[in-house]
Amino acid sequence: MIANANLNIHYTAPDWVWEKIDEVYRSMEYYDETSDTPLWTGEGINIEASVEPSGIQFYGDVPEEIWDDWFAELKEKLSDELGYEIGEPEDGYEFKYDWDEE
Repeated sequence: MIANANLNIHYTAPDWVWEKIDEVYRSMEYYDETSDTPLWTGEGINIEASVEPSGIQFYGDVPEEIWDDWFAELKEKLSDELGYEIGEPEDGYEFKYDWDEE
């Protein structure tokens, strides 16, 4: 299936937030350490991420059963790490703009 989803993480987040996001990215199955950009690959799996005005966008080609579990795990890990509920803005998840350094 072609996967395409945005998350409610705004591009104006401070550097320490992006460092936490990077840690979560690296913890996810299929993460490609050789890529210069966020990329997850495997047999029949190619997921990329980019930072857009609409939030972090994930897109690629991945079997639906893998995508559903993988994306749910990503959102859960990001929520835990960032301290607020991460989800898709079109599903009502709000962006956070007021960041206090931890």
